[in-house]
Amino acid sequence: MRFTPNWAVPANILAAMTTRVGGVSAAPFDSLNLGYSTADERSNVMANERLVANALGVDVSNIRWVHQVHGNVVHHAERLPQNAPLGATTIQGDAVVSRTRGLVCGVKVADCMPVLFAATDASVVAAAHAGWRGLSSGVLENTISAMNVAPENIVAWLGPCIGPTMFEVGEDVRAAFLAVASENSMFDVDRAFVARKTGGKYLCHLVTLARARLQLAGVKHVFVDGACTMSEPARFFSHRRDQQTGRMAAFVGIQ
Repeated sequence: MRFTPNWAVPANILAAMTTRVGGVSAAPFDSLNLGYSTADERSNVMANERLVANALGVDVSNIRWVHQVHGNVVHHAERLPQNAPLGATTIQGDAVVSRTRGLVCGVKVADCMPVLFAATDASVVAAAHAGWRGLSSGVLENTISAMNVAPENIVAWLGPCIGPTMFEVGEDVRAAFLAVASENSMFDVDRAFVARKTGGKYLCHLVTLARARLQLAGVKHVFVDGACTMSEPARFFSHRRDQQTGRMAAFVGIQ
C-alpha cells in the first residue's frame, strides 16, 4: 500500500508515499486511487483515503490537501480547512507547508514528481507537486521560501515520477527551462534534455531538473527514489501510460 522514503530526517518526521496497491477501486483505477478528480466512484476514493490515513496512523481530518493546478502557489497547512468532508478541496495550489505537529501535508501524483521537504531540526515540513510546469515556474523555490529556514538546513526527497527514457516532450517544455537558464547561467538545461531523431522532440529528465533547481536554491541534502511510474504498471499509476487512471499520494508531517 505504501512505502517510506529513504532519506536522512529526524525520527519524528512522518513520511510516506502510496502505490496503486491495497485499495478498493475497480479497473482502471485499481486499486488504491486517491484522486477525486478521476471518474472513479467517489465512495471508493473516500474509502481509500481512510485506508491510507489508518495506515499512516493519523486522523484523516488532519491531512491537508490543495486542488493542484500545475502551478507554483504554496499554502500553509494551518490556514487550510479541515479535511472534511473528504474530497471537498477547492483551494488551488501545488504545495503545502506545515509547522504544526499532527497536521500532514499531502500531494497527489500519477507521473509528476512528489517532492517532500523537512528541516533538519524537524521544525517545518512541506510537500510539493512538481511536474514540468511547476518546476519551470518555481514551485520548489517557493516552497523553500515558505518554509522560512536556511536552505542548507533542509532535506528534500524526490519521489517516483515518469522517467527519462519515457518522458517525451516538445520544444515548448525545453523553452520554459531555457527561460530560467537565461536568468541563471549555472542552470544547465542541456543536461536534462536529450534530442530525439523526431524533429522538435526531446526526452526530459525531471529528476535532473528538480535536483538542479534545489541545488541552485541552496538545498544540499537531496535524496532521489529513482523509480519510473510509467515503467512499473503493477506498482504505480501513470497518466501518460494509461490516460484514464488513478492517483497516488505522498505525505509528510511532524509527529
